[in-house]
Amino acid sequence: MTTSRFVIAGGGLAAAKLAEALHANDFDGSVTLIGAEEHLPYERPPLSKEHLLGKKALADFTTYPAQWYRDHHVEVLPGTTVTAVDRSTKTVALPDGTTLPYDKLALATGSRPRLLRLPGADAAGVHVLRTIEDSDTLLELFGAARRLAVIGAGWIGLEVTAAARTAGVEVTVLEAESVPLRAALGPEMGAVFAQLHRDHGVDLRLGVKVGEITTADGRATGVRLDDGTHVEADAVLVAIGARPNIELAADAGLAVGGGVLVDESLATSDPDIVAVGDIADHQHPVLEQRIRVEHWANALNQPAVAALTMLGQPAVYDRLPYFFTDQYDLGMEYTGYVGPTQQARVVVRGDVGAREFVAYWLDPGDRVLAGMNVNVWDVTDKIKQLILSGEPVRPDDL
Repeated sequence: MTTSRFVIAGGGLAAAKLAEALHANDFDGSVTLIGAEEHLPYERPPLSKEHLLGKKALADFTTYPAQWYRDHHVEVLPGTTVTAVDRSTKTVALPDGTTLPYDKLALATGSRPRLLRLPGADAAGVHVLRTIEDSDTLLELFGAARRLAVIGAGWIGLEVTAAARTAGVEVTVLEAESVPLRAALGPEMGAVFAQLHRDHGVDLRLGVKVGEITTADGRATGVRLDDGTHVEADAVLVAIGARPNIELAADAGLAVGGGVLVDESLATSDPDIVAVGDIADHQHPVLEQRIRVEHWANALNQPAVAALTMLGQPAVYDRLPYFFTDQYDLGMEYTGYVGPTQQARVVVRGDVGAREFVAYWLDPGDRVLAGMNVNVWDVTDKIKQLILSGEPVRPDDL
């Protein structure tokens, strides 16, 4: 009997968890995991959190050790990328010109940082954060630099800022929006994070536009704003979001949009190919809309469903989006989803000033769309229940 051949294009957490899920479902064929980094798959949240604080090393957040892959008969090709997918012959091409056949293919190609297209953006001392090497570089920087300019007040920018301030680095954050995290949390909750960072000595400048990164002898010396203001810095972090790596899927003729379009089972427009993690633009059966979120929880949980789909078993990915952050003494979990065009009002229970509260996003019919707990724990399941019930709530009862 011919052995089934499954290929996973990607080398992050989603790829490792997919390999695990296949074997948990007694798949006895061959699995090949192809990752661009030289490392075994690892989790990325510590790159901007515990690793930057010097609390965790790579081994602490590597998903599985090398022996695990050997024990489970998973062939790992590190430092390699899939350059093309030929759906007609069901093969993937590698940089050395060889090809690998597949019966089922999983795309877990992740995302990459958005880059600035401005003068000075390619200078030495300009950094992004995506890989362990990026995080290592920033950690070393914290011991040498006195001033850091952070362009972008999203999750990565603010988490790095918190780690830098903890290390004693002076930080100026430059953000085009009127509040941090506006797209993710809206103006009211974004203001909470603005105050958090100002309370910890961050020079947070909102509603500003970057004109260039200034340099001397090929090295960044700061950031000049459009109004001519110059922010002096020994290093610059560009944290303006990420782009999903969907080029491989698009070149293969798969349906793409904001990501790789997948159905409720995470299957792409080709039934022999699934997509998971950052790239998956997923038709969510509960939210009844397409969503693509670049969060750790998707990489962790989607592979269990994708594995069943690859094995020809019925499966639906219906988990609510979830993400978390840790900044200074603030820990937060967010559950649910508020679309960019959805109307919602925020109801808060607890003490915002003390940063110990739960916030709820309610639609015009008083149904709970999302909830965020800040320094309040063991309430995530209750928030999920409120969202999944689909029933209106009395705000006074929250």
